[in-house]
Amino acid sequence: MSSRERDSPSESEGIWHPAHEWLEEDELDTDFHPALEPSEDDEWEDDMPNEDEELNLGDADDPPHINIGNIQIELTADDAEGGGPGDPNGGHTRIPASRLFELLASSGLQDILSSNGWPVPLEHQEQLEMEMEEEEDSDEDYVPIFRNRLRARRLGQPAKLPPVPNPEGVKLMGQGDFGTNQYYVDRLKKRKRVLATSLIYREMGVDNHGVQKRADQSISQGLIPGSAADRIIHYDTRSYSGQFSDDGNFFFCCAQDFKVRMYDTSNPYDWKYYKTVDYPFGQWTITDATLSPDNRFLVYSSIRSQAYMATTDPEDNSDPSVLDFSTLPGQGRRRGFGTSHFGIWSLRFSGDGREVVAGTSEDSVIVYDLETKQPVLNLRDRHQHHVNAVCYGDTSSPHILYSGSDDTTLRVWDRRSMGDGREAGAFMGHTEGLTYVDSKGDGRYVLSNSKDQTMKLWDLRKMMTSADIENIDPAEYTTGFDYRFEPYPNAYRTNAKNDCSVVTFQGHRVLKTLIRCHFSPPGSTNSRYVYSGSEDGKVYVYNMDATLAGTINVGQATLNSRPREPDAYATAYEMSGEMLWRTCVRDASWHPDAPVLAATSWNGWGLSTGTCTVHSWNDGAADDEGDPPVGKSYDDRLRYIPEFNDYRENTASRHSRRPLRSRPVRRWELHEEGTRSYHRRLLAVAIENIIVVAAVQYQPHLERTAAIGQ
Repeated sequence: MSSRERDSPSESEGIWHPAHEWLEEDELDTDFHPALEPSEDDEWEDDMPNEDEELNLGDADDPPHINIGNIQIELTADDAEGGGPGDPNGGHTRIPASRLFELLASSGLQDILSSNGWPVPLEHQEQLEMEMEEEEDSDEDYVPIFRNRLRARRLGQPAKLPPVPNPEGVKLMGQGDFGTNQYYVDRLKKRKRVLATSLIYREMGVDNHGVQKRADQSISQGLIPGSAADRIIHYDTRSYSGQFSDDGNFFFCCAQDFKVRMYDTSNPYDWKYYKTVDYPFGQWTITDATLSPDNRFLVYSSIRSQAYMATTDPEDNSDPSVLDFSTLPGQGRRRGFGTSHFGIWSLRFSGDGREVVAGTSEDSVIVYDLETKQPVLNLRDRHQHHVNAVCYGDTSSPHILYSGSDDTTLRVWDRRSMGDGREAGAFMGHTEGLTYVDSKGDGRYVLSNSKDQTMKLWDLRKMMTSADIENIDPAEYTTGFDYRFEPYPNAYRTNAKNDCSVVTFQGHRVLKTLIRCHFSPPGSTNSRYVYSGSEDGKVYVYNMDATLAGTINVGQATLNSRPREPDAYATAYEMSGEMLWRTCVRDASWHPDAPVLAATSWNGWGLSTGTCTVHSWNDGAADDEGDPPVGKSYDDRLRYIPEFNDYRENTASRHSRRPLRSRPVRRWELHEEGTRSYHRRLLAVAIENIIVVAAVQYQPHLERTAAIGQ
């Protein structure tokens, strides 16, 4: 039994999705478990297509068999209480195949298969188009469980990529709000100024024209951390977010085992383990955490309507406080943990430390007052989908709020003028849902990341008013493609008619999970850059003119840094037959005072584990003579792991030219006559992997799974 299963109640709090935050777009009731509930109790069951019929399964009461060509699949599960002499089922509980595929999020199964070459039937495409046309006339109260799959891209003009360098970004770099331009001699000669040159210029008084502080900051703005990892901190589950405190003295990391680890980073080059706090009875993972401005309290959330607030004092082992975001403003908190009405995706402390704002799966933005222990503001009915990210617009004022949603909009709320419950304005220009928003803290600039594979910079002075967006359908462009499994097709790219962004950044990949982006800090970078994690295992650092300033290759730095464990296959996110070492950088944080960056990643065999890697600027040096040596592996409490380091060294010596594969790769020749057989083999491999994951993750409901034959 894994640590995550030990920490969460397996019977009362069922987690029924095997990959990523399924509630994020699919789950309507976090307490619903399709393997535990009978289908006749579902009110929407009659309106959904019968999956058994689509898969040619016959009557749901018949033993579940799937017939796809000459592939035979039999699905059974042992019943711990059955098996009597008179039991006609022979001690087995019949589980309809529709329930198993619902358990495995079958809306994404077809995309897994199609991405591996399995063709989509034409009649299925026609049926889906008819369902989308009927969607406009459907009951407003009816929300299908896989609503993100019901809209297809409307055909339009192909996307016109914005220019790089971006003219607006060039202007911003010249105004001084985002760093300082190079000395004119360096620009004329097209050379990059090194650190030694900057120090000499400062001593000579060059570039100093009475602005000593800006000149000093310009020295460090070119010190971008390198790909070599100072240390690799390993977690047994995927890591979801990690951030430095505002003063750089703390770093916290949220993992899927419902724990938040805190580290003392007052010396950014020598971390010390500090404290670990838990989320009791969490759902799927820790989604977010935020540290108070005075570093005394940490608030963290899961896919539930309750957040927890714990003290950062390592000597204080008291239970964390419960912050119930589901109560209405002015009402007291209900007793007991009870049913969770929604999940919390994002949390942020206000600049004065008195409030916490949250974005929820209920399509709402909630402000919670820590003194009265209750919500004081609930902004609903404006966003049309989950609110994945929230933040305050000004570090010195709690009045301006930003919220980014899967409805493609970034809305601006002014709490001083909320009489009609509407936002002060909105930013439109993304063509898919937003995954993260970050404010520069000056009440003017805000940054957003999106599933349309772009990051955008916005200026508050250019936002659209609420009257301007009343007649605009924000879902006009979005496809709702399954970013967890699908690549983003070029055919989906298009230009929004009402794009009011200032600069658009492209190159990173916003796939697999809600990948985050940030402004670089003013102290260590002179606010020169914006940066984002990426599904390809890198951190992308951009200049404000949309040119690429540099990349930090976390995947290369961590390759084969831990041996593959026996249960890695069961917890793998990748459902391919190869189980390669994969890295997806979900979050990154730049230290406010030093050229040090910490990257929080899904990392390992099949993305089954997580890491936090520390990267520092080393001027491109291949080796570091300092102590301790760079690139070594540590556990969550920063204890050296000799077996991990020995494994990597031995692997590097044996496989110096290509990555290590943890199992043989299946290869088949392709020719015209064997194409269909090839597709069926791919289907068999995909379903085999899915059933193995289900058998391990959902015991005792799926105690035994029969073999797949061809």
